[in-house]
Amino acid sequence: MTPEEIRQLFDYNAWANQRSLLGAGQLSDEQFVEPLGSSFSSVRDTLVHICGAEWIWLERCQGRSPAAIPDNSNVQTVAALRAHWTPQAEQLLTFVHGLTQNDLDRVMEYKTINFGVYKNPVWQSLQHLANHGTYHRGQVTTLLRQLGVKPALTDLMHFYRERSSAASV
Repeated sequence: MTPEEIRQLFDYNAWANQRSLLGAGQLSDEQFVEPLGSSFSSVRDTLVHICGAEWIWLERCQGRSPAAIPDNSNVQTVAALRAHWTPQAEQLLTFVHGLTQNDLDRVMEYKTINFGVYKNPVWQSLQHLANHGTYHRGQVTTLLRQLGVKPALTDLMHFYRERSSAASV
């Protein structure tokens, strides 16, 4: 994976996260935390999980191995999650946009929370992280539909089309 490919992937990831937050913003505070039964109980829990995973993988890419994802139980509204996630998302994009091919190819070693110590190239970890977010944003889409809300489109092709339209203006 090249630096340009990883930058584009994470520009998409940030765009899709923002669109998922827009969809969740249509919910009442009660709906946001309502238990519905998926990989994570609620829209809130699913989005907080994506946010936490982005934090821990950025930490790992920078040579740290946190023992846990921070407790975000105080994040109970979409506005609070957006306020928490925005600076972290900016840090992730800054990190990704500064990567060279050597950085991407570097083998990183990290300790996971539950499964021991692993080694793999940085690009694999980042590709995993983007895929992980896509998977869980799909779950958010289903949960939003269950709550009677029309989710925002987060497909990669919509990102490409939006970028293409913006570039031609």
